[in-house]
Amino acid sequence: MRTAPESCERDTDRTSPPGSPGPWPVPGRSRHLPRRTALLTTGATALVTLAALAAAVVTPEGDGGGPPGTGRAGGRTGRPAVAPLPWPHEGQASVLVEGLGDRGELGTHGAQTPVPIASIAKVMTAYVILRDHPLRDGEPGPRITVDESAANESVSGVESSVPVVQGRRLGERQLLELMLIPSGNNIARLLARWDAGSQQAFVAKMNRAAHDLGMDRTTYTGASGIEPTTTSTSADQLKLARQVMRDKVFRSVVALPSTTVPGVPGTILNTNTLLGTSGVIGLKTGSSTPAGGALMWAATAPDRRGRDRLALGVVLHQRAGTSPQEGLNAALDASSSLIEGVRRWMSGNESAPTAGPRPGRR
Repeated sequence: MRTAPESCERDTDRTSPPGSPGPWPVPGRSRHLPRRTALLTTGATALVTLAALAAAVVTPEGDGGGPPGTGRAGGRTGRPAVAPLPWPHEGQASVLVEGLGDRGELGTHGAQTPVPIASIAKVMTAYVILRDHPLRDGEPGPRITVDESAANESVSGVESSVPVVQGRRLGERQLLELMLIPSGNNIARLLARWDAGSQQAFVAKMNRAAHDLGMDRTTYTGASGIEPTTTSTSADQLKLARQVMRDKVFRSVVALPSTTVPGVPGTILNTNTLLGTSGVIGLKTGSSTPAGGALMWAATAPDRRGRDRLALGVVLHQRAGTSPQEGLNAALDASSSLIEGVRRWMSGNESAPTAGPRPGRR
């Protein structure tokens, strides 16, 4: 609720002689008091009216707690969302469509308070790895030796891991797949040690990268996201999604429905079960009891002329405090509804060819 600010201006038509107990009229000017008082009263009334109108029009930063379909624009602009979307009933979410300028910023829903993001943190791990060690599409990249820690952690029963054998050498591209598709925590930490010498040093890189991207409500404390102290907001993570999807190698990895582990029979499925439905082409799941379910997603959204645009979204903190699977199911359901809403909105819009990345371009 907004209130009109108190006026701090002093009444210049009244003064107090030295030692007097109160204000006294200035000789020769008291006849103007009624007129000036009326003018001041009229001005104050106008200011209060203007303040009330402003309160009705401007959305305060962080207000996103309305019912579904009334999301607020992200960032500090205070603009309402330009499209009514089926926002989730809990947690927070942010959505945009690339290449449409301000019109494509479809809003942020839910209070942007940092919350645990679980394995969504691996997107930043991949971003830093590819920034420091860029790959060309189809290139396997440098070979990295599986160390003792990664091998020992692969048999952990308390976290998501991928079975790897100590001493085996795997390419950077292969390790990115094993980190992002089945969400191997041990692989994320292996890549961090390979890049920076230690996970702690790598985390410092992650936080610097977040700062450079303007993710000012994000804190990384590990490369895998298992730590509940790794926190962020949907608006911050949307900034990362927008940046990382410009890398062709990253896009091709997160679009894979499955991968394989050298020496291990069979395939490992992508945890993002929305892939291949409603234009979904990526991105990354996350789930834990503190974080609930989370999903960073990417999908194509054709306009009414059939031209595709890249739609990006982040849904966080779904069914937090329940089991990881229940949270993940809720995040997938909420994201599916949002994606369908975005595609309906785009089907009624015509997007002129403008600058900005599209699916399949670097």
